[in-house]
Amino acid sequence: MVGHGAKFDQKMEQAIAALLSHKSVDEAACEVGVSPNTLQRWMKEPEFQVKLRKARRAVFSQAIGRLQDAAGAAASTLLRIMMDANTPAATRLRAIEIVLEQGAKAATINDLDDRVTKLERNAHSSEITWLSSTPLPDAAPSPAQIAAPGRSTRQADAEAIE
Repeated sequence: MVGHGAKFDQKMEQAIAALLSHKSVDEAACEVGVSPNTLQRWMKEPEFQVKLRKARRAVFSQAIGRLQDAAGAAASTLLRIMMDANTPAATRLRAIEIVLEQGAKAATINDLDDRVTKLERNAHSSEITWLSSTPLPDAAPSPAQIAAPGRSTRQADAEAIE
């Protein structure tokens, strides 16, 4: 039965690849040579779901890498459009908006990254900084203070004693 199990695992791996490259479960099932119901059943199995998620993350990561690789060319094109006097004004204006928006987002991300780094550094330090050296007040207010919050503490205490 070892051979059958290996063949089954190979079919599942093929099914994962097919799911990533086809528009529908039916098309993916046809590609692998199993029924759509079988593929739907496999998709409900936790082990299959884990492998499918891992494969999707890998594909997505590769796609993001390709976009990052093209970012330099995209920025150059955007700046060329923005600076070209022959480009229609509306298109140039949109390019300017994109440059400013992305610049602002980058600045915000850098600021947040700096703040998080500083917070993490402070969280890991063993030194505690006290903000005030004034001791905390007594635990609970007296009944007179609660009954007469508008009066001074001395007045309320004096009335409570009487």
